[in-house]
Amino acid sequence: MSSPAGTVVRRALGWHPPLMVLSALMVVMAGGCAVGVAVDPQVLVGAPIWLKPFKFAVSIAVYSVSWAWLLSRMGPANRRRAGLLATGLVGLFTLEYVIIVGQVLRGQLSHFNETTPFNASLFGLMGTSIVVIWVGTLVLSVMLLSERVGDRATTRAVQLGALLSVLGAGLGALMVGPTAAQRAAMANGTFDGVMGAHSVGAPDGGPVMPITGWNLDVGDLRVPHFFGLHALQALPLILLALTLLGRRFPLLADVDVRARLVWVAAGGYLAVIGLLVWQAERGQSVAQPDSLTLAALACIVVAVGVVAAVTLRRQPARAVLT
Repeated sequence: MSSPAGTVVRRALGWHPPLMVLSALMVVMAGGCAVGVAVDPQVLVGAPIWLKPFKFAVSIAVYSVSWAWLLSRMGPANRRRAGLLATGLVGLFTLEYVIIVGQVLRGQLSHFNETTPFNASLFGLMGTSIVVIWVGTLVLSVMLLSERVGDRATTRAVQLGALLSVLGAGLGALMVGPTAAQRAAMANGTFDGVMGAHSVGAPDGGPVMPITGWNLDVGDLRVPHFFGLHALQALPLILLALTLLGRRFPLLADVDVRARLVWVAAGGYLAVIGLLVWQAERGQSVAQPDSLTLAALACIVVAVGVVAAVTLRRQPARAVLT
């Protein structure tokens, strides 16, 4: 007789086998890269050389599990087409990750690296694959809009989270263009072959945050990219918190109330993404917000609080009595 844990694992593997196998491989790679970060002293652009493949492995694993579950909740009309598309994305993710690890083994940058024709071709291949992945994820997200993956609140949380995630992924394009310093170097003949950057206000490198690798001194475009990219997980977690609070506060036990609050949370989340882009583009580190950034954040918090309060006050009497 199989154990409950074994049953859960088999059921999860059946959501979308290619995505789940990719997720399992990424978990293994994340563990191996974590060991690499701990024991390999090599540093590349101010960060441990194995940190980037570690972060990508975690992110791909989370993406794979999330979309495997969502595909399993789709109706037959969309599930087959979405499954075929997702299988293609698995191949592209695998290609992307192989290039990242391969460049680490060579001691080379995987992103922005045009120092040699070979490095430039690898970066171009990665750029093409990530654009196709973005378009594929957008198509999956649009397909998700016609699906009901749970109650009304759950459906809204995953649909809005998916759309915000696509937006966050698209913010990666902000890092690809040449910086002002790189344009100047191309003009005067001192270009070193690195095209694009994570940081705004200084070259990549310098002091960075543990684990994330975000720049502690200047703006870093990876911050809004990360925050937006993982909206697909964040909004359902916010909904989970509202659901748990519903055990204590009867008003939140009503699914329509939670669905409306998910819209409010999504609006606030979008505003924070915009704030983080603005902060990074001003060359300001997320670890050193100035008074203007803090004031803008306070306005977002107050606005979300006010809209949430108005939303709750306007609920019908049946919600209060639920």
